[in-house]
Amino acid sequence: MPDPNPAALDFLLTRRSRPAKTLTAPYPDRDALMPILTAAARSPDHGKLEPWRFIVLRDAALPRLAALAESLGTAQDRPADNIRKMADQFAMSGCAVAVIESPKVSDKVPPIEQTYSAGAVCLALLNAALAAGWGANWLTGWGAQDAEFCEFGLGLAPHERVAGFIHLGTESSAPPDRPRPDLSAITDWVSE
Repeated sequence: MPDPNPAALDFLLTRRSRPAKTLTAPYPDRDALMPILTAAARSPDHGKLEPWRFIVLRDAALPRLAALAESLGTAQDRPADNIRKMADQFAMSGCAVAVIESPKVSDKVPPIEQTYSAGAVCLALLNAALAAGWGANWLTGWGAQDAEFCEFGLGLAPHERVAGFIHLGTESSAPPDRPRPDLSAITDWVSE
């Protein structure tokens, strides 16, 4: 017989991201972030390659990234609303963790599995933050795919990319639940 953990299952069945724009101070400090990062680092990792790493963004780093999004977006002639949305992601944040996919050369673990592992880290970090009582939201935006933003803003190597920016803070308002998938429409049961 399995040994159920009803509290954990209830959490997963009711978890809900908190919109980043509703997250306010106080923000998690280093001590509060360590168990969240530790939980995220326990994500599935075929081959134990650790094909990801964390960049914790706080204080002056956030307005610096907002300004970089504005200057790069303008220089790249991006639409003003796209520039503003990317800049606001950092300007309105007090704490974010960039999960960086940093693939390793491996004969046994294909690159796509390393990408999946980085995605699993993002979700684990998000859920660990929520379980710890923080509001959290997983965002990307054009900056996550922009080579200049990644190099100059985050110091990424050419082979690295942003899997997600996980914004954390204190929830200022409870979001309504959203429609969830119809399991009967997306599930096939195969028994032979």
